[in-house]
Amino acid sequence: MKAVRFHEYGDPDVLRYEDVELPVPGAGQVRIRVAATSFNGVDGNIRGGFMQGPIPVVLPHTPGIDIAGTVDALGEGVDGVQVGDQVIGFLPMDGNGAAAQYVLAPAEVLTPAPTSIPLPDTAALPLVGLTAWQALFDHGKLTAGQRVLINGAGGAVGGYAVQLAKGVGAHVIATASPRSSEAVKTAGADEVVDHTTTEVTAAVTEPVDVVLNLAPVEPQQLTALVTLVRPGGVLVNTTVWMPAPSDDDRGVRGIDLFVRSDTEQLAQLVALIDRGELRVNVARRVPLAELPAVHAQAAGGTLAGKVVVLPPAA
Repeated sequence: MKAVRFHEYGDPDVLRYEDVELPVPGAGQVRIRVAATSFNGVDGNIRGGFMQGPIPVVLPHTPGIDIAGTVDALGEGVDGVQVGDQVIGFLPMDGNGAAAQYVLAPAEVLTPAPTSIPLPDTAALPLVGLTAWQALFDHGKLTAGQRVLINGAGGAVGGYAVQLAKGVGAHVIATASPRSSEAVKTAGADEVVDHTTTEVTAAVTEPVDVVLNLAPVEPQQLTALVTLVRPGGVLVNTTVWMPAPSDDDRGVRGIDLFVRSDTEQLAQLVALIDRGELRVNVARRVPLAELPAVHAQAAGGTLAGKVVVLPPAA
């Protein structure tokens, strides 16, 4: 089968499009014929060797944490999943990923795919959708009537976060560049702050219950966001190389989010999609052989929107 792998850590040019043996599922695993994976920023960090502590991988390594595809074979002891099922999942970060024609996955990380959109497009959901869900609800405890500031709402996580927050009846303030402001408004933001021309701390004049930081801001900028949170509120930070600040005097908690696979939450996201209450936005669909170019665009800061990666027909 065809796969993209890297045999050493380094720049995007370490990625190779090559022939790899078809994997055989072990106990508790299923083999999936990949319809698509997607690019996530953590893929580039793993490839670059920056995550060897928290996410050790065995080289050569196939990237691609998100999986959408069709179950092709079952390992011993697998139940609840059948050959032919269309599934999505968030694969273990330290295992081989889905940038290939086939991938092995633990059966327990898989959820039936949405039926209302094309299967390949559903690969744009798992990691970023779960990040938004866990930030807002597991850690932020966001509820109807509360105010939330989503800093960096123009990215893939931000698009889901705006929709989910609005869906539970929160008042959503979002920061975005002019390039993405219209998409953020369409997602449901009540207020959009152009962070390229306006200081967020000046634009937000009333306290918020939750700040969700998705942007790679400077430490002093992140600390400034804490001042916007009401006493007892929370700041959830996804840029985990920069610890979330807190304000103990006012009871404002700072939480660093490490997203985890959760099939129940993923199933709830799928249900929202199939009810038409959550949109999956795909900026581009590229063939698997072009994945190294996507990594290069991300490394150069020119990658915009969610990119879905399509393997050749098996």
